[in-house]
Amino acid sequence: MEETLKILKERFEGKEPRERRPDLSFISVPRERAVEAVMWMRDHRGFTHLVMISCVDRIEDGVFELVYLLNDPVDRIDVGICVDIDRGAAVMESMHHLWAGVRVYQRELREMFGIDFPGSPGVKEPMILEGWDDIPPMRRDFDTLEYAERTYYPREGRSTRDPSAEMEERSYPLEADVKRGIRKLARSGYGDVDDDNKDNR
Repeated sequence: MEETLKILKERFEGKEPRERRPDLSFISVPRERAVEAVMWMRDHRGFTHLVMISCVDRIEDGVFELVYLLNDPVDRIDVGICVDIDRGAAVMESMHHLWAGVRVYQRELREMFGIDFPGSPGVKEPMILEGWDDIPPMRRDFDTLEYAERTYYPREGRSTRDPSAEMEERSYPLEADVKRGIRKLARSGYGDVDDDNKDNR
């Protein structure tokens, strides 16, 4: 692992590697060197399995961070090749020629984040958002609540419950019942009785 990261840093202009576990590290490389770096990892270092491609919307920095997570099935180690691309012009070179499954990830990233991968087969075809006419929904500036309120009208019989209260009700019904009883007593003013009247209750 150390030798591989050292070569990535020296040959592909990688930044300082970030170790998360002994078998998992990440290293950032410039966008212009990313395809070459991933191909080298596959062909020369044994990282033959693409685990996934993910995206982090670092809106504060104005970039999307693409993470190509690669696995060496022999040594059982993972390395994430990280690439920053401009959020305002979100375009990345396609890697569909390296693994067949890449085209699926790239379609999803285009649909959910608006990142284009020119030349990737079917990249502009919708996956699940047919007819979508808003900004890509996984971008952090997409307002889910505003979209829901604008798109879906309230329907009779629908109600909203606090998630923590709902989980407590399902997982610990006895405790939830006791808490409801305590709240009911508190609202009835039981705790405000003066000392002279306590014995009369």
